[in-house]
Amino acid sequence: MQTYETVTAALTGLKAKGYTLDFNIAFDNIKCEEHNICLNPNEFEITEVFRFEGDTNPSDEDVVYAVESKDNQVKGTITSAYGMYADSVSDTMLKKLTIKHHE
Repeated sequence: MQTYETVTAALTGLKAKGYTLDFNIAFDNIKCEEHNICLNPNEFEITEVFRFEGDTNPSDEDVVYAVESKDNQVKGTITSAYGMYADSVSDTMLKKLTIKHHE
């Protein structure tokens, strides 16, 4: 798997691989507001995960997820801070994001 030094580099690299949509976590699903797309956890797979840890500043901690719909029609990314800056998510979404992260 490719490695990246920064969040920006990861997003650029994934965009070049076709992960062009920008998703946000919305408690129990992911949404791309720009294209009016909403996927629940059983409609997408996480294909790659990149974790970035800030050396001195906790606000620099971030995770980049590459996601793809199970019907292969939609590919995009999610960026999410972790730890004390993490978004509020449902238990189902948390399991989905955590399972792939620890593989």
